[in-house]
Amino acid sequence: MGARRRLGVIGTFVWDEIHGRDPSQAPVEEWGGITYALAGLDAALAEDWEIVPLIKVGSDLAQRARDYLATLRHLAPDAAVIEVPYPNNRVTLRYESSERRTEQLTGGIPGWHWLGLKPLLAGLDALYVNLISGWELSLETAQLTRQYFGGVIYCDMHSLLLAVDPEGYRVPHVVPNIAAWLQCFDVIQVNEDELALMAPDAMALAATAMAAGVSVINVTLGPKGAVYFAAPRFERLSDIKRTKLPASAALGGPIRTALVPAVPAIVTGTGDPTGCGDVWGATHFARLLAGDKLGDAIDAAMLAASRNLTHRGATSLASYLRGELSLT
Repeated sequence: MGARRRLGVIGTFVWDEIHGRDPSQAPVEEWGGITYALAGLDAALAEDWEIVPLIKVGSDLAQRARDYLATLRHLAPDAAVIEVPYPNNRVTLRYESSERRTEQLTGGIPGWHWLGLKPLLAGLDALYVNLISGWELSLETAQLTRQYFGGVIYCDMHSLLLAVDPEGYRVPHVVPNIAAWLQCFDVIQVNEDELALMAPDAMALAATAMAAGVSVINVTLGPKGAVYFAAPRFERLSDIKRTKLPASAALGGPIRTALVPAVPAIVTGTGDPTGCGDVWGATHFARLLAGDKLGDAIDAAMLAASRNLTHRGATSLASYLRGELSLT
């Protein structure tokens, strides 16, 4: 077997304390943050891809993070988290409904400076970015990454659209230079709330994104499914052309869009929506990297998110998504 292709992953490990997910049960503590995306990638990547985490972790949880990574089948042999002398990010989640929750953050792992990130990009074939904290990358670092890195870059905008108030609660935050951010990525993922902070409506965001050179933007809608907007003639990642022209001008023709319904989940009791968006995006990108067409990759993402709803936490999630474990 030849050399495996390498997928860099940028995000943040988070230790979650979850309240109200199941009103009949006491609060639980478990991994959150980038671990859901890592599980989704591990379950959906083709065999010729390996995961290279470009992830900092606080010294208080470094060993736990190493133990988690050791469970991933697609982890690169030379992969390792980067331990830093800061308290790791911890979040208290309080569910108000199956779709609404508050998040209170403590700790704080610093983001990447370009000089620290640049050497880690060497040898990578693609890059998955999930802005879990929202400050993993500054705009300047994201722009330099785009200029330097020739591979495909996927970005879940996630907490870029969230600030932190004095008590640590995540609150909506409008990013003033959103077009500059969009120019840094090939495939973008947002949810409904994030969309509302970026543009007046989905079509306005799609127009801004395509003008910035984005090839696909996905808007996840929870139980309603997802809407995608694709550049003209885009079907696979191989259709992405590096050009100074906007994606719409380079390929010619109108933007394509469609609503894809969610896959109903068979849930006994209360399902767990934590991490569904992360699993959705990771699966979607993994299947695009495998060469799948856009529609097929979205179908796989829908199925994975549905399965995630019936699983608690990120531990053993990759095996569950692969169908190796049954719900008990």
